[in-house]
Amino acid sequence: MNFDLAATSFLNHLQIERGLAANSIAAYRRDLTKFALFLNGKSLSEVDPETITEFETTLREAKLSVASINRVDSTLRSFFKHLQQEYGYADPTLEIAPKKSARRLPKALTIAQIVSMIDAALRDGQPITVRDQAMLELLYSSGARVSELIGINLNDLSTIETVDGIITTLKLRGKGSKERIVPLGSFASKAIDNYMVRVRPELAAKNAKTTAALFLNSRGSRISRQSAWQMVLDAAQAAGVTEHVSPHVFRHSYATHLLDGGADIRVVQELLGHASVTTTQIYTLITIDKVRESYSMAHPRAK
Repeated sequence: MNFDLAATSFLNHLQIERGLAANSIAAYRRDLTKFALFLNGKSLSEVDPETITEFETTLREAKLSVASINRVDSTLRSFFKHLQQEYGYADPTLEIAPKKSARRLPKALTIAQIVSMIDAALRDGQPITVRDQAMLELLYSSGARVSELIGINLNDLSTIETVDGIITTLKLRGKGSKERIVPLGSFASKAIDNYMVRVRPELAAKNAKTTAALFLNSRGSRISRQSAWQMVLDAAQAAGVTEHVSPHVFRHSYATHLLDGGADIRVVQELLGHASVTTTQIYTLITIDKVRESYSMAHPRAK
């Protein structure tokens, strides 16, 4: 079997049997393309542990980070495991050991910075910014990824009547097409209602084709990932926030502020849509780091 057929078989397995999202499959494809270029026509049956080691060396020489190399290694382990199970190939990756990389904590903005960006997003005389403000409120209220944000449809919003009043909920479609339901706060609900009444009807009228998308661009179509990114950057600039800002920083801030406020880590895991609580636990390190810093500054015997 040549490399292209083997790669196609593996990628089909990821899509059909494992149900991975398109972005994840694209990442696997990029890693396999790197390996194919390195092999330069060499047969898969000739790949041995030494070949894998030489490939890792080329990645290091290309100045890839340890985390990036580990990701490529993970792709190759999954790839050759598939070939072993389906076609009886020997697995040359069994001797690969993940390299240790420094754990980087997610960067979270302060509550004041988040609020300043949300306020700065709304600009007088620009009705479209009512949409921008609603998007920022939703990012912070739900912890949605940018791909989840732009994928929201009108019927993903629901209201539930409880003893404490009416709660707005949102259905998000995460990685691997997994769905989760998250509650929205009153600020986000009001911002979305404001957008739905004042701005969305006019945007929708610009497009002859009806769309189920919640957030529309100036042409009446579903807003793009790039536009959502730019909207966040513009809000940061308008608010004078100089830290690195992205849609994902809102997700980090959402998780960090929940844990700071005393939320149970299992609840935060569910809200973020993490398959494992281990992924969520990295946010607890931020809280612990803040505690350590406060202790170091306040306790007379800390230093």
